[in-house]
Amino acid sequence: MEILATGPLNTVQDLGRFGYRNVGVTTSGAMDPLALRAANILLGNAETAATIEVQTFPFRLRFDRDGAIAITGADCRPVLDGVPLPPWWALPVRAGQVLELTAPVSGARSYLAVAGGIDVPVVLGSRSTALRGDFGGLDGRALQQGDRLAACAAPLPNLPAAGLGVVPPETALAAHFPARDETGALVLRALPSGEHDLFGRDAERFWAQEWKISAQSNRTGYRLSGEPIHPDTPVEMRSHGLVPGVVQVPPAGEPIIQMSDANTAGGYPKIAGVIEIDLWRLGQARIGSRIRLERSDVATAIAAEKAVEAWLSDIRHTAAMVTDALAGMAGRQGRSEHED
Repeated sequence: MEILATGPLNTVQDLGRFGYRNVGVTTSGAMDPLALRAANILLGNAETAATIEVQTFPFRLRFDRDGAIAITGADCRPVLDGVPLPPWWALPVRAGQVLELTAPVSGARSYLAVAGGIDVPVVLGSRSTALRGDFGGLDGRALQQGDRLAACAAPLPNLPAAGLGVVPPETALAAHFPARDETGALVLRALPSGEHDLFGRDAERFWAQEWKISAQSNRTGYRLSGEPIHPDTPVEMRSHGLVPGVVQVPPAGEPIIQMSDANTAGGYPKIAGVIEIDLWRLGQARIGSRIRLERSDVATAIAAEKAVEAWLSDIRHTAAMVTDALAGMAGRQGRSEHED
């Protein structure tokens, strides 16, 4: 496929690079791993297959060969050769067709998966782009107009000509994720972290107040704007390991939530950690969005994770059932033609 139009920061991403944080290598990977996994399942790919993460629009490409694609994540109003496609949809594509994604109706990032996965070199066990390290993905950089990407060799899935879709997780899993609060702020569950109690009464205000995702936010971390919070007494700490979801509080008092390109270590006190299963929702929050952190517990996090895995399992079952049925029909038709 050839990239015909793109904005900055659109990259190749998979589920991330694990096992190297001890030597300062960030995980990277999709900001919405749930969307990436679902897209790959629809195509029969390994769930870890590389996709294109699109966060600046418009994004347009042309397919040079027949294949199959899936588009998940933010509803970016996809159009294939002028024909609108539903969100969270997989379908066959033909050589010469042009796909265009435009600014999302809601959400922040879309994921374009291709049958077989995007074929870029594996670096330290992952095809994800590490922009801060200039490695992984396509030459360690964001995609540019004129770039060409290939798919890994794989049999094409048997998809209906019109395509196959799934119910998005925000709808299918609504009962397992907090609704927006009465002001419309996105509610995210979190657990108190190591230095939580050092913040005294400010810790309670951290949970109670509404925060805004600052323009000083990116794949490394989301800085939250609001009334600053501070420890009761100044604290100096040695640097400690960090993972996505950790909420640090620098001296200025505006929290930072570590994201997919999270720093591997840092010395700011930690007040909370967003539960891992809620991070995909945060990855779909736009700059300027209002959020509120809700104090949660491990049991709630485990229950939500089980619900997500059940939803993914249902997609696997449905996709396999449809592709097997179509393969069977094709086989019967082939035998009939041979007998004739």
